[in-house]
Amino acid sequence: MSRNVYAIATMDTKGMELNYIADCLRAAGVAVTTVDVGTLDPPCITPDVDRGQVLGSAEMPHSDDRGTAVTAMGAALRRYLVEQWEAGNVSGVLGIGGSGGTALITEAMRALPIGLPKLMVSTVASGNTAAYVDCSDITMMYSVVDVAGLNVVSEKILGNAAHAIAGMVDHQIAQREKRPTLGMTMFGVTTPCVTTVREKLEADGFDCLVFHATGTGGRAMEQLVASGMIDGVLDITTTEVADEVVGGVFRAGPQRFDTLLQREIPLVLSLGALDMVNFGGKETVPPKFRERQLHVHNSQITLMRTTPEESREIARWIAAKLNRSTAPLTVVIPEGGVSMLDAPDQPFFDPESDRALFDELELQLDASAERQLVRSAHHINDPRFAEALIREFKAITSGQAS
Repeated sequence: MSRNVYAIATMDTKGMELNYIADCLRAAGVAVTTVDVGTLDPPCITPDVDRGQVLGSAEMPHSDDRGTAVTAMGAALRRYLVEQWEAGNVSGVLGIGGSGGTALITEAMRALPIGLPKLMVSTVASGNTAAYVDCSDITMMYSVVDVAGLNVVSEKILGNAAHAIAGMVDHQIAQREKRPTLGMTMFGVTTPCVTTVREKLEADGFDCLVFHATGTGGRAMEQLVASGMIDGVLDITTTEVADEVVGGVFRAGPQRFDTLLQREIPLVLSLGALDMVNFGGKETVPPKFRERQLHVHNSQITLMRTTPEESREIARWIAAKLNRSTAPLTVVIPEGGVSMLDAPDQPFFDPESDRALFDELELQLDASAERQLVRSAHHINDPRFAEALIREFKAITSGQAS
């Protein structure tokens, strides 16, 4: 059966280009539905789905501000595509646009499940695409020339895009055997711990997904939790909270942990890499922090050691979140240190700051039979600490939390 790609553009200005893509898809044997999300003049080519169908009962705001209209259309497209996907109509999505169209279309793409093919041909794809992709799996393709007419360059780029999405929807990989799926968070400085936990749990029959705790990693994990694709979490490396509280560049946002708690899945947390706040190259460290204890991780990343007061603030932030939990969870504290750098003879070894973190968290956490805190004497990368994490996770899943 032919799969169906939704091809989307502001067809008042890019109808001819989208029609060319649709022809390429049909020639490749893929069904296509063209969708107009224009906000100005009528489309130059009649779409399969017009903007009125996208808006549904909503109305385009009467405003001279194009940004307001684009925002409203983006929200409408998001609702429309999610409804079509839930109805089983969407096998993939391809969008084309400039900066406005890219913002509009990718907002809707981000609402679709991870793994569903999504490709955006954009004039802004060669720059910083974080605002468009965020923690989704959108593929961005730079248009090279503006999406403004068909020519020797644009036909090649748009044709490649059509054939790329055709390949994605027609050549899907075989699904692996379904196993309980776990999410884990990792940083380079907690890799030994997470690797040990992952390998042992995989040997026990779990499918383990590891997320790099760089802000998008935490959000991506929680997005998969929200979609029901993750059955349990070992949030070992919660360093994103340090950046959120102190002001680093790897913030996952103020909603970190919310989805984990709302979904009430088995949850074990630790304090991995909470000894550090992340910045870019050393020259990017804010002036107020330049006299602090810094460690150049590489030319692009500079780390700053957290102080006792910052550590207490981080602990309070975490406890305030976890105290809202309604399902079993366990926090496991690595008293021997929270990262590779937080060990004897290493630059971030600071027992006073660690004690501030550990003691404040224990003080602020409302411990109960279902919300527990466990102290381990070992360093986070000691194999015995990995064993403690596994033991506590299995205790929760078996209903025997210690």
